[in-house]
Amino acid sequence: MASSLLLLIDDIAAVLDDVSVLTKVAAKKTAGVLGDDLALNAEQVSGIRASRELPVVWQVAKGSALNKLILVPAALAISAIAPILITPLLMLGGAYLCFEGVEKLVHSIHKNKVDNVHREKLKTALQNPQTDFKTVEKHKIKGAIRTDFILSAEIIVISLGAVAGASFVVQLGVLCAIAVLMTVGVYGLVALIVRLDDFGVALLESGSALAKTLGESILDFAPLLLKVLSIAGTAAMFLVGGGIVNHGVPFFEHAQLALLEGVGQPWFTLGGMLWNAAIGIALGIILVGVLHGAKLIKGSAA
Repeated sequence: MASSLLLLIDDIAAVLDDVSVLTKVAAKKTAGVLGDDLALNAEQVSGIRASRELPVVWQVAKGSALNKLILVPAALAISAIAPILITPLLMLGGAYLCFEGVEKLVHSIHKNKVDNVHREKLKTALQNPQTDFKTVEKHKIKGAIRTDFILSAEIIVISLGAVAGASFVVQLGVLCAIAVLMTVGVYGLVALIVRLDDFGVALLESGSALAKTLGESILDFAPLLLKVLSIAGTAAMFLVGGGIVNHGVPFFEHAQLALLEGVGQPWFTLGGMLWNAAIGIALGIILVGVLHGAKLIKGSAA
């Protein structure tokens, strides 16, 4: 009896160790999507009344948790019933990341003009006493949850690809761990980011000269942080998406190895990153071109 209990404890410890190791691997592979998820959600909940920022973040976080409650069982079912679909889904997720990265770059060209129009509309709405703030909040929450569902699906699929060869119990543990870590991490940081400006204002209103200086620094830093997160997230989209496509298409991987043959570290790693980014950008441009071309053809035919 005692030996059986010890064997059970040993098996549990081994599973937990596998879960820990593979969770770290999956977390590294999904870090790029995490950066973009963080930046997008911080932008989504901006522009509402300061007193309602945290409640809105909480509502979106609950929606994100529900998204993962749907996605994790769906991913495990695919792994159990049709594991052959994991690689195509992974490739599809990688291609979508590349597409989204180029779309983001295209939209950034017109960003200032769009932002100015958006800010004016938002300012007018906030000054209008007849504005239904509950409707505005619900609209923002629904939009943020929809965005989260897409990014969460990418995170879960990439994580599933990292643990495809593991047992069902290990897969379950890793996906649950990633789901919890990503939800708590992203929305905990989003809550801190959206309150940074209020913290800076509070310091400015204090009597201390040091506190005022710190408050000014925080107010300058908050928008810069969002911009850095957005840029890093976009770059990571190409690196992660291009890397997935590169490993999924033997021709690309063989070409990379031939191109970097004989190159020592750290240049081999740097060259691999640039190769993945180049594939990601090229694929994204093709996909965006095809989509916009199809829209133009459809519009001209209508």
